[in-house]
Amino acid sequence: MVSLSLFRFESPRNRLWVFGQMAAARLSFMKMDDVGFWKLCGSGSGHGFTPIPNTAVWAILATWPDEETARKHVEAAPVYGRWRNRADESWTLYLAPSSSRGSWSGQTPFEGNGEPIDGPLAAITRATIKTRNLLRFWKRVPDIQNMIGSDPNVAFKIGIGEMPWLHQVTFSVWPDASSMAAFARADGPHAKAIRAVRDGNWFKEELYARFQILGTSGHWKNAGAFDTLERSAA
Repeated sequence: MVSLSLFRFESPRNRLWVFGQMAAARLSFMKMDDVGFWKLCGSGSGHGFTPIPNTAVWAILATWPDEETARKHVEAAPVYGRWRNRADESWTLYLAPSSSRGSWSGQTPFEGNGEPIDGPLAAITRATIKTRNLLRFWKRVPDIQNMIGSDPNVAFKIGIGEMPWLHQVTFSVWPDASSMAAFARADGPHAKAIRAVRDGNWFKEELYARFQILGTSGHWKNAGAFDTLERSAA
């Protein structure tokens, strides 16, 4: 079971506060019962991710034994409460891994259940970029951003990461598996970038995972397309 919580901080004061939480909140998670793998992340601007950070939006990703435990901690744990009280808006998605391959910080955090997803699904891609390939990688990004930004099937997307430029995570929501596969396989910037990554061995570590969306809590003003998708799937 996975939770992805997003928080938006508008004021400069609160943005400075959450920046400090990248160190302080680690202590809370290190002492927290039931939590497994977890990451505190910043975000990028634009569609997907960019090398330019968005200092307003931050994220907490965590794994839990089950949905009930995940909701209990997200709703009641003091660290989540502190972030929500400071944030202008917050939103959490609860996800069940369907498939996962690769590693994240040397771990395999998502254990897929192998069940096909009938309807809306979420995807996480995560990579550590080799330093010598940074410039070549980021030159590809503007074209990929334009492509995913114009794709009408993308219900929601955001780029997050533990460290700017080196550790990148994309999170996206799609109406079904076929629309996501069509984007990934189309002969455009994304497919060309994937071929370049494979041919050049650009990544030090990578992970790809798909999830069933179990539910959400909170509010996110830029999630309108996702809200429509969720209602139609209900």
